[in-house]
Amino acid sequence: MIQKELHDKRLLKEAEMAVTRMYTRRHFLMESAMGLGALALGSLLPGCGTGKGSNNKIAFDPAHPLAPRMPMFPGRAKSVIYLHMAGAPSQLELFDYKPALQQLDGQDCPPSLLEGKRFAFIRGVPKMLGPQAKFAQYGDSRAWVSEHLPHLSGVVDDISFLKGVTTDQFNHAPAQLLVHTGSPRLGRPSMGSWITYGLGTENQNLPGFVVLTSGGKFPDAGKSVWGSGFLPSVYQGVQCRSEGDPVLFIKDPEGMDRNLRKASIDAINKVNEEEYKEYNDPEILSRISQYEMAYKMQIAVPDVMNINDEPAYIQEMYGVQPGRACFANNVLLARKLVEKGVRFVQLFDWGWDSHGTDASLAIDIGMINKCRQVDKAVTALILDLKQRGLLDETLVVWGGEFGRTPMMENRDGKQNPFKGRDHHVDAFTIWMAGGGIKKGYTHGETDEIGYSAVSGKVTAFDIQATILNQLGFDHEKFTYDYQGRPFRLTDVGGKVIREIIA
Repeated sequence: MIQKELHDKRLLKEAEMAVTRMYTRRHFLMESAMGLGALALGSLLPGCGTGKGSNNKIAFDPAHPLAPRMPMFPGRAKSVIYLHMAGAPSQLELFDYKPALQQLDGQDCPPSLLEGKRFAFIRGVPKMLGPQAKFAQYGDSRAWVSEHLPHLSGVVDDISFLKGVTTDQFNHAPAQLLVHTGSPRLGRPSMGSWITYGLGTENQNLPGFVVLTSGGKFPDAGKSVWGSGFLPSVYQGVQCRSEGDPVLFIKDPEGMDRNLRKASIDAINKVNEEEYKEYNDPEILSRISQYEMAYKMQIAVPDVMNINDEPAYIQEMYGVQPGRACFANNVLLARKLVEKGVRFVQLFDWGWDSHGTDASLAIDIGMINKCRQVDKAVTALILDLKQRGLLDETLVVWGGEFGRTPMMENRDGKQNPFKGRDHHVDAFTIWMAGGGIKKGYTHGETDEIGYSAVSGKVTAFDIQATILNQLGFDHEKFTYDYQGRPFRLTDVGGKVIREIIA
């Protein structure tokens, strides 16, 4: 009797709460949002799916989320290889030649460079630090490149340098998120996820978005920089390895052959299909697609991720180390992946944070070693894509998340034991090649000591807009509806950098 009374009271309480929820302000706004107010708002928001001129809806079959799709307009590029030097390489030792800075070497930093500015570590008055490299001009474009990149200097006529790149984030994780997701905070889809969502993949046996890491550590922002955010999870980056199994757990467990694996996946997906019929959740279809992709990858991935089948001259050209995890291996794999139809390949190479706190992070020691690790492979990538006729349709991007200061870093007002530079938001260099980008061109310029961009100033949003443009997307109309409003990679900013487009 007592249990029945308690049960009745609980049911009555739940009924009262249900009625209360129906009359809350949030419920009222949610229901009324579908009325005339929503129509009026839609007319004021072009590119949001209901406004005039909208062309942002991606038509695809949820049951086949990675099927190839046409962009909004014909794009010059079909795929992207993004080479991110995690930690931020110093533009002043690589591409931004500043002889006037050498004349200030060792002098106290002028107050005008410090007042009203925020730095990650600099405190007090640091010393100015001249360029720790010799520079020369190369190619018909007469581009400045330092002695630290002797191989890359031979392909400058295929590259467009952006020397006025800026950001508003001076810590690694938020700056990396901004570059790759369009927001310094967690939760947004990465650029690779957006592009795979928009274009699908040309090879149904491989993921549309592949991630390769080197340097011994993940980027500071972690796996969020290749996450799918609020997009279906099928569009997140798939991390592969150049050492050991290319994907963890890709082999069948002991005692399970391929036929048994297929039967188990079919059984799991049958349950998923029944669940989808009941709940109509598109994420369930993504789950089905991912199981099927995993099965296909067991055959396709080991084949494409094998660099031993490359000719000896190609292996030498890239400087690969078969059987080891290294940047050069990853760059060669990136070429193999785009050649097989993968849409977006993201490489993260950790170790470019040249603070001068120890030898490995010194501008004149550790950074030079990092340059030796990447110079040959990056140059080989451009030459290899070019000789295969793939450079015109593959966009290659190289850069970090911010720049480095013209002054030496001093923590707690004391000079660091080795030569190093602090994080810098007002100027750094990113370069692009291929994919319809102008050859042998330099856009933007910094002041005489490389402190601020004085012309050609661009942001992460501008670079994102330009990448999308080369793939055939209007970044303002390429959106995804989430939490009641359309989101886009470039948030509310971004302009296509027309000057660097061929």
